Amino acid sequence: MNQGSAVNGAAGSSTASSTVAVVVLAGGSGLRVGHDRNKAYLPLGTRTAVGMSLQTMATATMPGLRRLVLVVRTDDRELAERTLDEELPRPSVPVELVVGGSTRHGSERQALRCLERDIHAGAVDLVLIHDAARPLCSPALVRALVRAAAENGGAVPGLVADDLVAVDDDETLVPLVGTHVRVQTPQVFAAGPLLEAYRRAADEGFDGTDTSSCVERYSSLDVVHVAGEPQNFKITYPHDVHIANELARRNHH
Repeated sequence: MNQGSAVNGAAGSSTASSTVAVVVLAGGSGLRVGHDRNKAYLPLGTRTAVGMSLQTMATATMPGLRRLVLVVRTDDRELAERTLDEELPRPSVPVELVVGGSTRHGSERQALRCLERDIHAGAVDLVLIHDAARPLCSPALVRALVRAAAENGGAVPGLVADDLVAVDDDETLVPLVGTHVRVQTPQVFAAGPLLEAYRRAADEGFDGTDTSSCVERYSSLDVVHVAGEPQNFKITYPHDVHIANELARRNHH
C-alpha cells in the first residue's frame, strides 16, 4: 500500500465528476458488546450506528452518489426497514437492502452483484465500502478518500500502530520493525477493477479479511493510504458502545 499519488491506468478521473456507489455493511452481531441484537442497530445519542453511517456516507459523497446499498442479515431485514423509516425517511438516493453472505467477503460480493449492471454500464466509477460499526467517521475523511481513489484507483484509511509486538519462538515479546497501520473503513476503489477482483477471488475460493486484501491480491490498482481518524473506531466491546454514545451525544447525532 502506497502513500502517494501515482495515477493508475484505471483511475485518474476527476473527483468532481466521479460517480459513487456506497455500500454499508451491517452484518455483525452484538455478542461481544454484550447485547442480543446486531450492534449496528444499538442506539448512539439519538440515532443508531447504521443510521449515522448511512447518513454520513451519503451526504459526503453527494453530488456524485448514484447507489446506496445497506447489506443486512436475513434476521435483521425488518429491523433495518424500521430504522430507515425512522432515521432516513426521505433519502436523496433510495437505500437498497441486500442480504449478505456468511462472511464479510461474502457480503461484499453480494453488494457488488447488486451493483454489477451499473458498473459494467459505466454508471458507477467508484465503490465505497464501510462498516456500519464505525459510525463516527467524519465527512471530511470520506471526501478525502473519494478524492484519493479518483486520482489513484484505490484509497484506504488507517492509523499508524506503534504499540504492536510479535511473539518469538520462545514466547518472548519482540517489538515489530517498520511501520504498521491499523486499517479502517470506508475503503474506496475503482468500480471495474474491484468487481473483477471479486470475480477472480470467487473463482479461487479466496475469502479476504477486508476489501483491500482482495484488491491487492487480484488487481493492479494503486491503493494509497490516507490518514485515518481516532474517533473512527469500530464498536466491538461494551466500553466502545459507551465511548461512541458519549461522542455521538457531544456531536448532537
